[in-house]
Amino acid sequence: MTVPLEPSDADVAPRPAAAAGAFADDKRDDERDDEPGGRHDDPQAAGQGTRYEGRPDGAHDVRADGTHLGAHHGKPHGRQSGVLGREHRALSIGIVAVVFLIAFEATAVGTAMPVAARELHGIPLYAFAFSAYFTTSLFGMVVSGQWADRRGPLGALAGGMSAFAAGLMLSGTAGVMWVFVLGRAVQGLGGGLVIVALYVVVSRAYPRRLQPAIMAAFAASWVIPSVVGPLAAGTVTEQLGWRWVFIGIPALVLLPLTLALPAIRRTAAGPADASAPVPPFDRRRIRLALGISIGAGFLQYAGQDLRWLSLLPAALGAALLVPSALGLLPAGTYRAARGLPSVVLLRGVAAGSFIAAESFVPLMLVTQRGLSPTMAGLSLAVGGATWALGSYVQSRPRTEPYRERLVVLGMLLVAAAIATAPSVLIEAVPVWTVGVAWGFGCFGMGLVIGSTSVLLLKLSAPEEAGANSAALQISDALSNVLLLAAGGAAFAALGGGAAGAAHAVSDGVSGAHPAAFAAVFLPMAGVALAGAWVATRLRVPTT
Repeated sequence: MTVPLEPSDADVAPRPAAAAGAFADDKRDDERDDEPGGRHDDPQAAGQGTRYEGRPDGAHDVRADGTHLGAHHGKPHGRQSGVLGREHRALSIGIVAVVFLIAFEATAVGTAMPVAARELHGIPLYAFAFSAYFTTSLFGMVVSGQWADRRGPLGALAGGMSAFAAGLMLSGTAGVMWVFVLGRAVQGLGGGLVIVALYVVVSRAYPRRLQPAIMAAFAASWVIPSVVGPLAAGTVTEQLGWRWVFIGIPALVLLPLTLALPAIRRTAAGPADASAPVPPFDRRRIRLALGISIGAGFLQYAGQDLRWLSLLPAALGAALLVPSALGLLPAGTYRAARGLPSVVLLRGVAAGSFIAAESFVPLMLVTQRGLSPTMAGLSLAVGGATWALGSYVQSRPRTEPYRERLVVLGMLLVAAAIATAPSVLIEAVPVWTVGVAWGFGCFGMGLVIGSTSVLLLKLSAPEEAGANSAALQISDALSNVLLLAAGGAAFAALGGGAAGAAHAVSDGVSGAHPAAFAAVFLPMAGVALAGAWVATRLRVPTT
């Protein structure tokens, strides 16, 4: 699974006061700013603009009269306001509600999926219900980036939410499994459109000092759904049936759209430069997007079917995916060139290593230590709270000068957490060790994911925010599928599938295949450790 807009994909604990404080602090800031002598939009002194990283000048920052400019197409907004101030309140509530619904869907649908696949006689196609979402979302991300850069994020967001809701309805009313999978594909296309469009909205509608705070709010909006989603979905599935988990969510889409769309139309509609001619869609990038999506699909199929014949789809997938990825990601990404390429690479390294490892934690606790599925999930509950806390810490203005150091610290925490998790394969190690380790790892992820989002917008010109945001999400999603496929193949090759089967037959603890779990966690810890080195290359040297 991906890390869309600061989520924690673990089952998590109730929303911490620290994460919620990001909104409250900004509202207090807004009240202070309305007083005489309130702070300027730019934390530096009035009359001197800050230079946008990656831009040749700082012309967008300050007018001749000293009025500061935000990201509103160069419109002055005078006194400073917070994300819940009058200027941004409706937009902030609307887009955070959109993320909240995406988070709720991601956690709730996963709970209902096994029942749906069984009733539709589609267990052999079960994995494709997940991979269909992923492959089409990759294509949607690229389309959304071009759409938002050329026409503004409004159309991409509205179209994406419509497709997201239509896909849920199609899956919820499916009579056979292939229609269910088709619905998931439509939903993935919508999700890809939405996630990139939201980044462009943040880039254009919020001044740079508020972008870390709104990213922290995105992270906090995943906390409650990660706890309530599985419980609510389980109850609805048992009492009303799995279809209502899918059919019920689209009705909730209307409220955030009602709040967000008018505010986006007012603050972020249209191209970044209204005076420049609108270029046509880049057909080459569209073809590359198709290539990366189809290639990822072939690789996922090959990873699920470990036979010699699977080498053919694996080779075909690699042939499509590699050149497509090279064409869609910033030049220098794979050699960790300083600045934007390293930001994009780090996002993939962090998300892929963490999610690949996290996917195997509950299975390890169930099969090797005899925990129930509920207790295995609860062992990761603290992670959601610490993820939001980490995102809150990186959003504070006083941490801005130390952002790169925070990212290095975050990756070291992630590497340590992943390396510590398999220690519970030793019977003498308490099970709660995983929960503690994962809490620290999620705190590190909150620092890293929030900071990469902020750095991406900082290093992107307004007219490039869509394409660069798409590249960030592609790196995230692509690393997920590649590292999950690699980890799954290693797990299966060392007999990991038999461990799960043994547990299904008996309630006893299966300790026969600890090496299969170690083969997943230890390499992923090494990948995360490499990410700490990449994190040292985020800053562009000043001349």
